[in-house]
Amino acid sequence: MAAFQVPVLDNNSFDNWSIKMKAFLGAHDVWEVVEKGYIEPEDESTLSQPQKESLKDSRKRDKKALYLIYQALDDNGFEKVSSATSAKQAWEKLQTSYKEAEQVKKVRLQVLRGEFESLQMKGSESISDYFSRVLAVSNQLKRNGEKLEDVRIMEKILCSLDPKFEHIVVTIEEKKTWKKLV
Repeated sequence: MAAFQVPVLDNNSFDNWSIKMKAFLGAHDVWEVVEKGYIEPEDESTLSQPQKESLKDSRKRDKKALYLIYQALDDNGFEKVSSATSAKQAWEKLQTSYKEAEQVKKVRLQVLRGEFESLQMKGSESISDYFSRVLAVSNQLKRNGEKLEDVRIMEKILCSLDPKFEHIVVTIEEKKTWKKLV
């Protein structure tokens, strides 16, 4: 079989990584053991020879799948699954861990969007300080995956300046020079 490159989980998209890993593990004929697991008997002495061989094959496929999952993780990801005793258990731990992280990220984005929308320049604040405040929130949004265009940031700044700067905003908008500021 040709060698396949292991998809590496990089914290950006667990969903995309999991799709790639399912295909990768399937190509190595071990996805089924990850998805369904296998039953570990309490007493092997009661098994027939074919059952023992089947169990041995299941264990081997499970360890191969677990090893391939380990290869796809950085140190942080490995720590999340290092206590797993089967590939199925490791996969479930990853799903739980990254799905929770995705939900936290979505909530964080919602909070940051609200913060961005409610930004207003304070009367005593300098334009420079206000710019810094808007850019700080904008950068946090971008770091959390928000697609935020520079034009949108400039529009936000112009629309939320203190009223004493209204004549400057009107001049900028009339000359359409704000697009050149970006």
